[in-house]
Amino acid sequence: MPSLPHRLVQTLDRFNAAHPWDHNAHYHHWILRQLPDRFGSALDIGSGTGDLARLLATCADEVQGVDSDPVIVSQASALTPGPTAVSFTVADALTGIPAGPHDAITCVATLHHLPFTEALDTYRSRLAPGGTLVVVGLYRPRTATDHLLGAAAVLPNVALGWLKNRGRAAAPPTSMTARTRPAGMAFSDIAAQAHTLLPGARLRRRLFWRYTLIWRRP
Repeated sequence: MPSLPHRLVQTLDRFNAAHPWDHNAHYHHWILRQLPDRFGSALDIGSGTGDLARLLATCADEVQGVDSDPVIVSQASALTPGPTAVSFTVADALTGIPAGPHDAITCVATLHHLPFTEALDTYRSRLAPGGTLVVVGLYRPRTATDHLLGAAAVLPNVALGWLKNRGRAAAPPTSMTARTRPAGMAFSDIAAQAHTLLPGARLRRRLFWRYTLIWRRP
């Protein structure tokens, strides 16, 4: 007979499959609050179906979204009514991003797919002086704090899944159809490497198995 924790995990998996919601989109408005009320250029790396890019356009004069998946880039363009300051490009999230400089760079659930230090170094070089890098990323739970925070997210995760779907079963949002690869780096390693590359960066563990990083270029 499966242990109670295992059975609980199975039950939660079934519930989440029936009542899905986008954990990354949960942080989109938080990202906007980290940026100036008005600025020039924004770059959204791993832009998916473009929800964050379109939100950034409410305060940026120009927004460029890049994603390596041509199908999802096509969806993002179709979902973005024109004329608009938002454009989407099929490009590698490390080697193909526009040179900038950009006043804001956002990166949500993408960094763990890339060589960490190389990616941060690249994004740092693309920021304009005074520009802001905002990352919402995934990390591998390793410490007691990591596991406690993960456990604390279980009930809010269920509650939000229920509320966002109004109690009804639903298909996954379009931006969730591609499975996210599990993170390989622990939060402590992410923080240590980020502080070396980006002095003054602010990192925090967050609910729903995410962390955030904010850095402003001097």
